[in-house]
Amino acid sequence: MALNFIPEREKIWQQIQQTVISGSIPNESLLLSVFEFQYNNNPVYNQFCKQLQRSPATVSSASLIPFLPISAFKYQRVTTGAFQEEFIFTSSGTSSTGQSRHYVRSLSNYLDNCSRIWERHFGNIQQYCYLALLPGYLEREGSSLITMTDHFIRQSGYHQSGFYLRNHEELTTQLIHCREKKIPTVLLGVSYALLDFLEDHPIPFPELIVMETGGMKGKREEISKTALHDILKNGFQTDIVYSEYGMTELLSQAYSLGNQSFQTNSSFQVRITEINDPFAPEKNGKTGILNITDLANLDSCCFIQTEDIARAISEMQFEVIGRLDASELRGCNLLLEEVV
Repeated sequence: MALNFIPEREKIWQQIQQTVISGSIPNESLLLSVFEFQYNNNPVYNQFCKQLQRSPATVSSASLIPFLPISAFKYQRVTTGAFQEEFIFTSSGTSSTGQSRHYVRSLSNYLDNCSRIWERHFGNIQQYCYLALLPGYLEREGSSLITMTDHFIRQSGYHQSGFYLRNHEELTTQLIHCREKKIPTVLLGVSYALLDFLEDHPIPFPELIVMETGGMKGKREEISKTALHDILKNGFQTDIVYSEYGMTELLSQAYSLGNQSFQTNSSFQVRITEINDPFAPEKNGKTGILNITDLANLDSCCFIQTEDIARAISEMQFEVIGRLDASELRGCNLLLEEVV
């Protein structure tokens, strides 16, 4: 590790904190500084950039910063600098598809960032009762979503907050209690688990914040987001369903506020690029590859090319359409294969 690594990291981290605390959009100077820092100190990202013949000397604007294919987390230790991780987030991938591993330098930094993003959208964490229906995530170790949700539950001002595996009767009792006591309540659940719950326990609760995290996980046939939200609205008799967008490889999240379009924030920015040319920007309204700049990922990689198809609605909003297919993924990962 270079002798100036620690002071350089601290300087950039402080700049990131100033940006995210103020809620402002990261400026180009900060993004270029992060790029140069990770280019110099992240071996996996460095080799990937070299394959593209891009370096701090040739990247003169933030629009030229390369995004590392997310599959790198399945095959390499993607870290900036050497450190002993406090935690390892792991994906739910099978042995055949590979399991992503995200080495987290500071768990408190992750939780502080999660809290800050939540409170920008929904207000003080302590004011809510959190009821979590996340069976698939709860039954394995290393889930970033469980870690975040557990933090929210611990911060809640209501002792009723907690996880519910498949104990739907108990969850129903808690929902009724919260409704009758007029407790501000969040029901956070993976899509298939929410649908399973509603099949036998529809409960009118118009004030409930229903937050789906996506994914049928092979438990149910995939349906459109619109169809899912219609079922959830009908089952809970509420006008709005919210969504959370996050993943193992990201330390920030994005939320939709009831209209299926996700809101970016000061630590979570997006760029849509063409499917046939993942380095060419796509126009607003056109579908393409979703690339994410996650400033919380300073100790891994801030510039991530996902495997999702999306479209930008505006500078601050995007909509996730679906997943790239195998042939499209092959094209996106050709250069990465030479690195891993």
